[in-house]
Amino acid sequence: MKQKSMANIGLIPLMCLLLIGSGVFAQKITVVQQGRATSIRGLSVVSDKIAWVSGSKGTIAITKDAGKTWTWQQVKGFETSDFRDIEAFSDKEAVIMSSGTPALILKTLDGGASWQIKYHNRDTSVFFDAMDFNGKYGCVMGDPINGHFVLFETEDKGKTWKQKDPSKSPVGRDGEASFAASGTCFSIYDNGLMKTDGLVVVSGGSVANLNYALETGKKWSTQTLPIAQGNSSAGAFSFTSNGKRWLVVGGDYQHDQRTDSTACYSNNAGKTWTIAKVPPAFQSCVQYISGKIYLSTGTAGSFITKDEGVTWSKIDGTSYNVVKNHGKFIVYAGNGGKIGIYSEVKTK
Repeated sequence: MKQKSMANIGLIPLMCLLLIGSGVFAQKITVVQQGRATSIRGLSVVSDKIAWVSGSKGTIAITKDAGKTWTWQQVKGFETSDFRDIEAFSDKEAVIMSSGTPALILKTLDGGASWQIKYHNRDTSVFFDAMDFNGKYGCVMGDPINGHFVLFETEDKGKTWKQKDPSKSPVGRDGEASFAASGTCFSIYDNGLMKTDGLVVVSGGSVANLNYALETGKKWSTQTLPIAQGNSSAGAFSFTSNGKRWLVVGGDYQHDQRTDSTACYSNNAGKTWTIAKVPPAFQSCVQYISGKIYLSTGTAGSFITKDEGVTWSKIDGTSYNVVKNHGKFIVYAGNGGKIGIYSEVKTK
């Protein structure tokens, strides 16, 4: 038998101590709310304590204690509206957007006690998909009308809105549209390249495209994504970025267990895309968390990547529509009024 070196023997106790100190952690999503007759797709996590959700049947809810308790309401006069997205600035100030007819944008300054109509349109051709804000600047994106995606902009935190010139909006091909599934098919993002923010629209249907302007209001570019496409249930559903690394997830929600063509990433601001080596099943939302970690979710369950989208692993089989975070406060929301809170549990 070969004799062990004394140097290696001395390292063994140290390695054991390091393993004990670091531990092994498993990801867990704990359901904290469920059983309400609403499909939640709008989610805004404001701080490590405050989060808002919005959904069908005019439903809004807010937590001020990191998800332990939630205050629910149906917005008076809008009990049939489907609020597919919400963006909040505090526990008092928030903006909600409805999909379908009428297209609506409402705002509250008193924590939801009252809501003011900021935009109202009964034109059935207007269908809002998502909304995003960066400071006072915000934008609502809708499906194409006359060959261009619809964009409405605000420069005063949602107090007033104005439609962007269609000629300065991205082109929508025949059969192309975005999915109002999680409020993340549109993004105002830090592109990591310039001093101003950019805009991104991801789409599906006849084609899965990423339409992006590296600077707000500037020329749009388009890249076809290696994501499932070609029918109305397939395409790119969600975009996120840590600045330099861009990720897109999606797939075909009618075949939500398939793992082919469901996730891809870019290292050069959207110019070229690489399909995930180990992809997730269908996902409707992806969110950057920290470092190389991203989380995603959908009807097929929730997944995590620790290598910036190259490989994905499943952490939970429960169906959710959306996941967002503020630091370590990570919230999931979905159908049946379901809300879950993410945590890491030490297993060793």
